[in-house]
Amino acid sequence: MTRIIIVVLLLGVLNVSAQQRKGVSNKKYALMLNSLLKRNVPEIYVAQLYESLDSCTILDTRERAEFNISHIPNAIYVGYDSFNIDSIKSIPKNKKIVCYCSVGYRSEKVTKQLIKAGYTSVSNLYGSIFEWVNREYPVVNNRNETIMLVHGYSKYWSKYIKNQRMVIVY
Repeated sequence: MTRIIIVVLLLGVLNVSAQQRKGVSNKKYALMLNSLLKRNVPEIYVAQLYESLDSCTILDTRERAEFNISHIPNAIYVGYDSFNIDSIKSIPKNKKIVCYCSVGYRSEKVTKQLIKAGYTSVSNLYGSIFEWVNREYPVVNNRNETIMLVHGYSKYWSKYIKNQRMVIVY
């Protein structure tokens, strides 16, 4: 029994380490995401999104105040509490879509709604905008100017933003 427990724990640590290299750059962030997210929708890592920015539609599922501070370039605001599937009816159902929020919780739920509505190529951004800025990828304001600001959601959640060049606002 003890051996089984050790093996299970070791596999969990190895899984987090692999995701840390592939998905998020901070071990504590990876552990938190593994406990928070259901991971029941397709996911894409920030490095993958960065390489394919021009070939997909990016939906920001945060609230308007968060989006107005900064967002991933070319992202379309759709919200979370106010999200309405009709707001994206002009996007073809086979278009590659990536949803994101602060850490991936809200965007995971919107991704699930899109799949249920028949969208066939939709993914949740693993680590979301916090990991995006941790990797020092650009964020822009509403005038499409690159800026060094990000909405931290709350003091508790913003501890996962490790890019010290980024100014966190609430």
